[in-house]
Amino acid sequence: MKAIVLSMAALLSFAVQAQELPQPSPLGKVDQIVGLTNIHVEYSRPSAKGRMIFGELVPYGQVWRTGANKATLFTTDGTVLVAGEKVEAGKYSLFTIPQEGAWVIILNKNTELWGEGDRKEEEDVLKVKVEAMKCEDTETFTIEFANVKDDKADLVLRWANTKVKVPLEADATEQGITNIKEALAKPDVKAGGYNGAARFALDRNVMTKEALEWAQKSVKMDQKYWNTHTLARAQAANGMMKEAVNTANESMKLAQEAKAESYVKMNRERIEEWSKSAK
Repeated sequence: MKAIVLSMAALLSFAVQAQELPQPSPLGKVDQIVGLTNIHVEYSRPSAKGRMIFGELVPYGQVWRTGANKATLFTTDGTVLVAGEKVEAGKYSLFTIPQEGAWVIILNKNTELWGEGDRKEEEDVLKVKVEAMKCEDTETFTIEFANVKDDKADLVLRWANTKVKVPLEADATEQGITNIKEALAKPDVKAGGYNGAARFALDRNVMTKEALEWAQKSVKMDQKYWNTHTLARAQAANGMMKEAVNTANESMKLAQEAKAESYVKMNRERIEEWSKSAK
């Protein structure tokens, strides 16, 4: 009987020890697609709690795990430029060296590090300097993405009254072209598929002759104001200014009928622009 009681007590003790409890620095995750590249950041989020952070709790000039608990993880499924430096697809530990006016950003290929002490410099794959600036007070350490546009984004680190922005760039042009070729090789391509391919090529100023063919196929299959506008853009990109003006007028008429004011405005602006070159 005594053994049973002891056994039950041990089980109860284990259950108490194993129960899930709130962490002082809870885990945070943030994801962003930059171009066509998926970037994931996983980190623990300490709070200031009235403490002086940079220069005291986090000393200047020393390597910081950039959060709490296990070192922050930075994962990318494609090649990305980090502050202008090339980083291949993979998973990395992210460290920083905070300094007044600038931080050093470090990516290390060892992803099982809990502190900065076990990091080996020979395993670093990136070491770049970025500007540090003052910001509104941030109680809890925060990592987020901002200015996501045109295959670019900023990875922003904020805590206390300090913020740093790490510029990221992942060019999607090559992968986009590959995706287009695969999609258009299928037998069931719709008008929207050809239009999307043409728009991508025109936006990036690549394969403009092919873009014209794709736009023509889209309009022939199912003419709408949006793919007619794309056709006008493709004609202009190939030096066919008079044709582009005529097609844009046609697109504007269709847009007016559909009450698509944004396309009415875009066509009007393009007509004015292209008419100067068509003379």
